[in-house]
Amino acid sequence: MSIRKTGLTIFLLPILCLSSPAIEHWNQFRGPAEDGKTNNTGLPTEWAEDKNVVWKTPLQGKAWSSPVIWGNRVWVTNANAEGTQLSILCIDTSDGKVLYDKLLWKVENPQFCHAFNSYASPTPVLEEGLVYLSFGSPYTACLKASSGEVVWKRTDFTCDHFRGAGSSPIIHGDSLILNFDGADHQFVVALDKVTGKTLWKTPRSVDYQDLDASGKPKRGGDMRKAYGTPLIVKTAEGKDVLVSAGAMALYGYNPATGQELWRVETIGTHSTSCRPVAGLGMVYATMGFSKGILLAVRPDGKGHVTESHVAWSYNKAAPRKPSVLIKDDLLFMVDDGGVATCLDARTGLEIWKERVGGNFSASPIMAGSMIYLFDESGKGTVLAADRTFKVIATSELDDGCMGSPAVAGDMLILRTKKALYGLREQ
Repeated sequence: MSIRKTGLTIFLLPILCLSSPAIEHWNQFRGPAEDGKTNNTGLPTEWAEDKNVVWKTPLQGKAWSSPVIWGNRVWVTNANAEGTQLSILCIDTSDGKVLYDKLLWKVENPQFCHAFNSYASPTPVLEEGLVYLSFGSPYTACLKASSGEVVWKRTDFTCDHFRGAGSSPIIHGDSLILNFDGADHQFVVALDKVTGKTLWKTPRSVDYQDLDASGKPKRGGDMRKAYGTPLIVKTAEGKDVLVSAGAMALYGYNPATGQELWRVETIGTHSTSCRPVAGLGMVYATMGFSKGILLAVRPDGKGHVTESHVAWSYNKAAPRKPSVLIKDDLLFMVDDGGVATCLDARTGLEIWKERVGGNFSASPIMAGSMIYLFDESGKGTVLAADRTFKVIATSELDDGCMGSPAVAGDMLILRTKKALYGLREQ
């Protein structure tokens, strides 16, 4: 190891996530197919500081963004604890060597960020030769992947994230699409990925029902914020839909124009963080923070579809931060308090629910028939992706994970609170 110091069964047609590269590059939050799954095999099932660690690269600052990978390079965003310096690192996946560590922007008066969050929590998205990233309202940019040189940047978005940003950007065609759900402004925006210019901007439409007697939002707009990352799906009719979770509503938009197509309202569920996932003709979205609820929604509706297009809901152990996984007709998830659950993805019926322990922010990933969970203390758990609950292995590292893991070939790339790891069976 080297250490560097720098109810009824519902029959539906399948729905497909878009733009999975022919060669698997873990190029965005939750991977190439946007679902937390990899086709790669041979990943390690056990590790420790002195076992199956190919390299470990310490990271300064405080940042919860997840690593993204293209070829033999991995990128992570970073920030100092005060939020005055925003940066990006590029690291060689073969040996953990830092290829560049580039300061991108200095923020004179950072917004408040809750201690549980960081000033660099959104995850970048990659295309060949380019890195697109966002730190929320202070800074959004396109960089040359080879050097970190800025191609274009935007520093003009107005959004009070209230407790820090968390929504990651996505690419669709020629657009870079971002959620901005703050206490003051809530909207989705598409940028020309070549120039950074705004193509469209659509305000959220839900009635938050949070005004006090003077007509101002209660709690300073706390109930209006959200941290979710959008998802592009294709309906059975072949139409693209941008699925975006905000506070108190899940939306479907036309990704070309920003026109709202449909809305499912979940009044009272603020601070949505999980990224939706698609399968079996439905979109599965976990809504809310103080009271989480998992919805299975048919994405082909029009207008207000809360009563007509929600196939089922589940609220017994729904996660608030970790996103869910789909395998065939099974849905797997772990909630923030360490309860793992398997549901029938068609009906929402519970198949098993078991406590694995720990507290979770990172989203799980699936490799073949195995599910990888990483908690906030440093414990890793590998489960069987099966109708029967089975723990395959547990492991420990020095620090825990806030961001989600990535995969490069037969290597797990794992960001803990203080380091980036390359884990491989040895």
